[in-house]
Amino acid sequence: MKLRRALSVSAATVALLPLAMAAAPAAQAAPAAKLPKCSDLDTGEQHHTLVGRSFGIPNSIALGTQWATYTATLTNASTKELKSFELSAELGSYVYNEGERDLSPYGDLQYWDTSQHAWKTLRQADGKAGGTIPGPTTLKPRESVHAQLRFRVSKDLPMDHAYDAFTGITGAFTDRYRDTDCTAQVDEVGAFSPRAG
Repeated sequence: MKLRRALSVSAATVALLPLAMAAAPAAQAAPAAKLPKCSDLDTGEQHHTLVGRSFGIPNSIALGTQWATYTATLTNASTKELKSFELSAELGSYVYNEGERDLSPYGDLQYWDTSQHAWKTLRQADGKAGGTIPGPTTLKPRESVHAQLRFRVSKDLPMDHAYDAFTGITGAFTDRYRDTDCTAQVDEVGAFSPRAG
């Protein structure tokens, strides 16, 4: 995964486990779940509100019990405060063809909880590795959020096809574009290949 340069290191550090525009004023903000995605507005423009970088994701990992630890960062590169900010992390693989499976249910993903000095597991209701990470609800200009994560993939993963696997974080926030409130997000993920033994 191509590394991108973050603008600054901020005071908002959240050690844990994937935009673009200015946040809507609080008076205009609606529950994020009910808002359309900004990408669905088909603006045709490139936005660079959040800049991400990650370190430590290996090119490949052996199946088994050994953890691979990495760090990921998202920085607000805009001049406006991002509202309704939410940080999440994911471990999985892209599925392109019939018969392929997602690696996620065979993996474990954890983030470092700095307040409790312990690793916390991220697991969704459907059994996939991932979930929301505690963090700030706003992100000021040049402010960053940092996540320390680790992952592993079980020996039970069937190796009957190649996996286009990834892990990383997502930053989501509420925005306003063309007089419409919407949600935007950016991913900072790294690719890896699982291997037997």
